[in-house]
Amino acid sequence: MFRYAITDRRSVKGAPSQSPESDRFAGLVDQAKRLAAEGVDFLQLREKDLEAKELIGVARRIITAARAGSGDLRVLVNGRPDVAIAAGADGVHLPSGPEQLTVGQMRRLFADSRAVISVACHSLDEVKRASGDGADLILFSPIFGKLATDGEEIAGVGLERLAEACRVAGGTPVLALGGVTMENAQACVEAGAKGVAGIRLFG
Repeated sequence: MFRYAITDRRSVKGAPSQSPESDRFAGLVDQAKRLAAEGVDFLQLREKDLEAKELIGVARRIITAARAGSGDLRVLVNGRPDVAIAAGADGVHLPSGPEQLTVGQMRRLFADSRAVISVACHSLDEVKRASGDGADLILFSPIFGKLATDGEEIAGVGLERLAEACRVAGGTPVLALGGVTMENAQACVEAGAKGVAGIRLFG
């Protein structure tokens, strides 16, 4: 089962309120070390508010921490192939949306043919497109209900729709995202998911 962690420096241990201002990202670096030691497969750097220069610096620190461990933690950068390439990341994650680059365009940007491209999908049509385009991983969400940042309840699509997404994806691994916990992760796998993804799940 693939395990795919997503960063949020405000909620990780060692967040800014607990770290000196001179090193606001110590918590993310420590998280990468821990996840590598635990054998987690992927870590998506999702700090969308950072400028490119700062994000590259953070990515390099996280990649160094991930590779120093005994595991095989691969670091992907959310939505920023330029940052991923400059930092030497293992790949990139494509958010959903018509304005995003395609998987094929991403492939052409990376000199390394082994670069991992994961794609966010919220509908079966998006799953079919991502699979057909050659995505390495599909993050399908939200599986279970969750609270949005504004406090609004977001309804989950449920395990049945997850199972449909897995069938539509064919041979492309689908990871369950959204409200996934240690308690319901196995149900996602039984529905056909090849793994689980989340922020708090691995925080």
